[in-house]
Amino acid sequence: MLFRRQGFPEEGELVLCTVTNVQFHSVFCNLDEYEKKSGMIHISEVSPGRIRNIRDYVKEGKKVVCAILRINEERGHIDLSLRRVNESQKRRKTDEIKQEQKAEKIVEMLATELKKKFEDVYKEVSKPILKDYDMLHLAFDEVVESDLKLESLGLDKKLVDKLTVIIKDKIKPKEVMISGDFTIKSYAEDGLDVVKTALQNAEKVSKQLSIKYEGGGRYLVKVIAKEYKEAEDILKKATNEVTSYVENHEGEVVFERHEK
Repeated sequence: MLFRRQGFPEEGELVLCTVTNVQFHSVFCNLDEYEKKSGMIHISEVSPGRIRNIRDYVKEGKKVVCAILRINEERGHIDLSLRRVNESQKRRKTDEIKQEQKAEKIVEMLATELKKKFEDVYKEVSKPILKDYDMLHLAFDEVVESDLKLESLGLDKKLVDKLTVIIKDKIKPKEVMISGDFTIKSYAEDGLDVVKTALQNAEKVSKQLSIKYEGGGRYLVKVIAKEYKEAEDILKKATNEVTSYVENHEGEVVFERHEK
């Protein structure tokens, strides 16, 4: 990965590291995202509890997500912790790095198309973007999600057109999906029509909602949207439409939400 931050990280920040040297009571790592920066993990910060063999946890060359404990800029010392990073934080940091690697791959594709060196094109693209964005992929995401014009950040118009095409081809808009089941019973003479109308009312709420019959009076409802709040609002309105109509026509509805 070519991406590098300048200066020192902040205390509490999560960083991706590469283990370079494992000793009896300490582990030394390079900070992958920072230019020429390394840190140390004391054995007490490797894992909770007693550690008999530190190499059961880390080995040279291993990638680890660490938290910054302390920084001494004068001496250039950075103390790291491995045990203070939970699985959720580790996944988020790893995903962030993967997204940045994907962004760099897009720049590499641009370089190939332009028949230029990857490193040269990366500098040309990243320099103006990183003045306003913490990482390259954040700007690329906005190109897809918000139609960001990269020339507004200072990129050469000759690069922008080709780069935007590649970005929109390789990065798809983010989506979330929530779902659940309606179990509907109608005691009216025209019960089938009641159910049919109730579900049609629900489908009119949004084109992002779909309903499928599963059998036994059960109907699967799915909502796909850009954000959870939007999806939740659509699902709530649809549920209210079905419940209100059925209950007003001699029926009952049970809605069971699927776990996320």
